[in-house]
Amino acid sequence: MYPKKRQNNKTAAEDILDYNFVNDLKESPIPASLDENRRILKEMFNDCSDIVIRPFVIEKNIQALAVFIDGLVISDVLDDALRSLMILEGNESEIDRIVETALPVSQIQTADNYGELLLGILGGDTGIFVENHDRAILLGIRGPETRSVDEPSSESLVRGPREGFIENLRTNTALIRRKVKSPRLKMKPLVVGKHTNTNLVVSYIDGLADPALIDEVVQRIELIDIDSVIESGYIEEMIQDSAYSPFPQMQYTERPDVVASALLQGRVAILVDGTPFALLAPTIFLQLMQAAEDYYERFQIGTLLRWLRYLFLFMSLFTPALYVAITTFHPEMIPTSLLLSVSAAREAIPFPAVIEALIMEIIFEALREAGVRLPKSVGSAVGILGAIVIGQAAVEAGIVSAPMVIVVSITGIASFTIPHFNGAIAIRMLRFPLLILASLFGIFGILLGTMIILGHMANLRSFGVPYLSPIGPTKWSDLKDALIRSPQWNLTTRPSFLGVQNPVRLGQELPEEIKQNNGLKGQHISHPHANNRQGGTQDDQGKE
Repeated sequence: MYPKKRQNNKTAAEDILDYNFVNDLKESPIPASLDENRRILKEMFNDCSDIVIRPFVIEKNIQALAVFIDGLVISDVLDDALRSLMILEGNESEIDRIVETALPVSQIQTADNYGELLLGILGGDTGIFVENHDRAILLGIRGPETRSVDEPSSESLVRGPREGFIENLRTNTALIRRKVKSPRLKMKPLVVGKHTNTNLVVSYIDGLADPALIDEVVQRIELIDIDSVIESGYIEEMIQDSAYSPFPQMQYTERPDVVASALLQGRVAILVDGTPFALLAPTIFLQLMQAAEDYYERFQIGTLLRWLRYLFLFMSLFTPALYVAITTFHPEMIPTSLLLSVSAAREAIPFPAVIEALIMEIIFEALREAGVRLPKSVGSAVGILGAIVIGQAAVEAGIVSAPMVIVVSITGIASFTIPHFNGAIAIRMLRFPLLILASLFGIFGILLGTMIILGHMANLRSFGVPYLSPIGPTKWSDLKDALIRSPQWNLTTRPSFLGVQNPVRLGQELPEEIKQNNGLKGQHISHPHANNRQGGTQDDQGKE
């Protein structure tokens, strides 16, 4: 209910207290009476032991009131601010004089309605009321009680920055600002969640990102009408293009360097207060197979690692299905000696190959989930030892065959090579329907499932960008950073499928010189032995 007009039989205090959500109060003005404000606040925050309502007196016996949440403000700074309050001589109102000259706080703003006032106080600001004034002061002295910036656990690298996002929004935006030192880096604030009033920031680089993309992201977020937003996953699930697709259409990351790189490509980042995971849009499938380390190592290593990931991607998706299809329908595809070994291993197994595969896959997924939920000190040990012990016991009991244990183990290891967890989850989910199709139709079932998956991916969009870009539709200039990773000096343009306003990222002078000379060569450096490499230096010849 939005109290836009006060009923005749209601006082100002009753009108303000008649609300459902804080946003409903943005049209409820702050009363000029300090006693009425005190009564409103005490009734509004009844049974809230962490709310502090502290009356005090400003110079010349002017009554005032400070309201803050214990634990969300810096107590020392608040004490200094209250101690320094004074009224200077002049014609200006007391509120203006306090804001301009009396408070030693860098972030100060005023509010003329209870909606903005409560959003500030509940977010960690301190509200100050002054007698006979219908405005309140908000002091930005929020406490820094958050964990320190540390290396992200979900995206560890051998070479690269060791800093990751934390749960504080302003710290996260500062980490990005440190890497992109440009006034064109924009941080558009939004608030989502009628009860949580969660702050988030839509970040982009003005002049690079497509304005239509920015408007689309902002409009989708503004359409969200929900009670609470606790984590960025709420936002991702609500604004993605295809709600029922198993493939993620937004990338999330804990790394400021990944966000900075994405912004410089022309993408948009969404940072949510209370979570270290930032969202990046749009996202294509090939980006889920790329890691930040690809760009920090030499391009030969980056390309090799990408090929390795794609190889294990196919192994993770197709290995169990191929084993079931070949052993059930196409045994002639197996060499005779291997076929005899597999047949001997499966001779005493009472289940068909598909049931055997499902049992092992489900057990492996359960062990992986248990390893994640257990304490870190024992989680990895339980996962490894559990897989070994259960696998060995299952083989000895005759429930599954030894080749099936090997197949499931290779499949599990292969899924760990996918850099992004949401991409690996999609592959793990698709493994099961392919397994069922392989048990029904053999290789033809796998081909049918592959065609369905590729057809779905071809029709999928992420904020209007085709999911298989730049392969489908093909853009040759973008393939330099797709299946391979070209040298940095050869990546002269940004991805064209993003519709960026400025496609050029690198000048032509250095790439041209490298191409002409097959490298820089150091020809302009004067080396001691450069003049006479065959017979020694001139000084040596003179001595002879």
